[in-house]
Amino acid sequence: MRTVNLPSGTPVPALGQGTWHMGDDPARRAQELDALRAGVDLGMTLIDTAEMYGSGAAEELVGEAVRGRRDEVFLVSKVLPSNADRRGTVESCRASLRRLGTDRIDLYLLHWRGGVPLPETVEALEGLVRAGDIRFWGVSNLDTDDLADLPEGAVPATDQVLYNLSRRGAEFELLPRCRELSVPLMAYSPVEQGRLLDHPALRRVADAHGATPAQVALAWVLRHDDVIAIPKASSRSHVEENRAAADLRLTEEDLAALDEAFPPPSRKRPLDIL
Repeated sequence: MRTVNLPSGTPVPALGQGTWHMGDDPARRAQELDALRAGVDLGMTLIDTAEMYGSGAAEELVGEAVRGRRDEVFLVSKVLPSNADRRGTVESCRASLRRLGTDRIDLYLLHWRGGVPLPETVEALEGLVRAGDIRFWGVSNLDTDDLADLPEGAVPATDQVLYNLSRRGAEFELLPRCRELSVPLMAYSPVEQGRLLDHPALRRVADAHGATPAQVALAWVLRHDDVIAIPKASSRSHVEENRAAADLRLTEEDLAALDEAFPPPSRKRPLDIL
């Protein structure tokens, strides 16, 4: 599995696993556990979750999935902005640690910007780093103006944003700014929760490679050396499909056809959020 370096130099898999809407249905639990474990076996060892997902149910699912192999995985979780004050950030983190069944979270993100001043949240996050509860902190759904409001010298390990063929706004200003800071983007919903997959242009490129539209959409996101993708997959077969996308190389002709179908941004616009 190709890796992407965090600002610290720590490498993480370019293709990981998301867990939004996982852990909610007991009838799907065994299948979801199998999918997460299969992903780890295939090198997709970065697993992203959040206290918001199923009100902690996704974290509990992830904790069960990685039990006995914690050191193989890079765990990412998030604090809700309503909890992101000095005390609440610490309490949320420790609740997530309990649900995950671990003594540390590798990367802990502010889920989106809320009413708590960013310097207060960053102070709490850096305190968690010093305490050993988390290894790195980062942000999610923050645009360039928000990054500028971080305390001077405070560099997040990543900015997790909505980024896919139909949501390319980050390319205009945010991606270049993150590159200046050596901060990789982490792309959530990289196939737009499946809504992209019937597009004729995507299907034509997929047919040319003997691939699926989802694999092409993922390969398109992964064409950047500094972007991490975290698609969700609830079954082993879906995980295997996603993993194969990491080995798919799109040609210049493919990229031009996809640019024509999904034009890149020509001006700054608000960051898309799901």
